Amino acid sequence: MTSTFDAPAPREATISLAKANVYALTIIVPMTIVIAGSFSALWGIRLLASGVRSLIGHPFYSLLLLAAGAFVHELIHGLAWMRAGRKEWRSISFGFDVKTLTPFAHCSSPMNARAYRIGALAPGVLLGMIPATLGIAIGQPALMLFGLTFTIAAGGDFLVLWLLRGVQARTEVEDHPTKAGCIIHDSEATSTPGEQVPVETGA
Repeated sequence: MTSTFDAPAPREATISLAKANVYALTIIVPMTIVIAGSFSALWGIRLLASGVRSLIGHPFYSLLLLAAGAFVHELIHGLAWMRAGRKEWRSISFGFDVKTLTPFAHCSSPMNARAYRIGALAPGVLLGMIPATLGIAIGQPALMLFGLTFTIAAGGDFLVLWLLRGVQARTEVEDHPTKAGCIIHDSEATSTPGEQVPVETGA
């Protein structure tokens, strides 16, 4: 028998990793236009093209840098959640989704939405926006392209932040183990677009 005073069942604000990669394109395209366009407007298309040619001309080092950046991206997620959510290292795990070729970081314990947002946003800012902005400011195409690449890599994270719009900062959320997004544990959290379904809590 269910009482009217029972807490509502948790619900998801998530999207599958495959769909997250597709929907992230709606974020990636405008960001690419803004970042690359700003660089070209300040320094000229020729300097931008020279940076692109340099990366293409050194594919091994470019791929090595990309792989290292992907690792650091997920590490930043974990460290930011530890710091902002006051979590222990053992609560953070890392993995790789073979189907979508997507690396991921996962925190196994709940935290408030503010801490979760910080952890979701941190890699896009530290590896993406800051290097891209600095590269634009000093006219360094390689640095700008590095920042652009990892701003694009954070497209799924920006999508998760969009899914969590309207969720209050103190609301408890739990990182979903297999999807992009989290499980909301507060009835005050508002509905957001995405694959939101009730979470089974048992009989």
